[in-house]
Amino acid sequence: MKNTILKSTALLFAITLTAFTTLDKKQVNIDQSVINWIGYKVTGQHEGTITLREGVLEFKQDQLTGGSFVMDMTSINTIDLEGDYKNKLDGHLKANDFFGVKKYPKATLVFTSVTKNETNYSVVGDLTIKGITNKIAFDLEVSENKATTSFKIDRTKYGIKYGSASFFDGLKDKAIYNEFDLTVSLKF
Repeated sequence: MKNTILKSTALLFAITLTAFTTLDKKQVNIDQSVINWIGYKVTGQHEGTITLREGVLEFKQDQLTGGSFVMDMTSINTIDLEGDYKNKLDGHLKANDFFGVKKYPKATLVFTSVTKNETNYSVVGDLTIKGITNKIAFDLEVSENKATTSFKIDRTKYGIKYGSASFFDGLKDKAIYNEFDLTVSLKF
């Protein structure tokens, strides 16, 4: 009898505790969120934007616990060029030898681990580009209704080898560096 009462009390406590620690999913405001990229080459760099299709951050007792995002790869936009040069680069980035947006119109990021630090969160996630998924790690700063981060992505891990000196000899000043930067500002 005592055993049954103890088990019932423990179950009631667990249910009560779960009720107070429910997951709070906060939708990211895609109109007020920004993803900027910078790609580097031997002779300089180019920069632009990618539009967020959807995103959610998950919290438990005001602590970040997860997140998932979908980027619209068809929206790749160069912002440091104009006219024909811009159109040519945008078209090339969308072509099969870069992001192949006709076949792969979206990229996704799903948080797999979130650890709270003194001033921010350390996040590990699965990033999928062109149907290829790799783990990435970055720090994410969260305050009130905003989250920000910056990190590097090695494009060659996603099958994007065009202009990479790691795969092609003799490129000299036409080489494009493997890593590009993403800077993300999310509003929720």
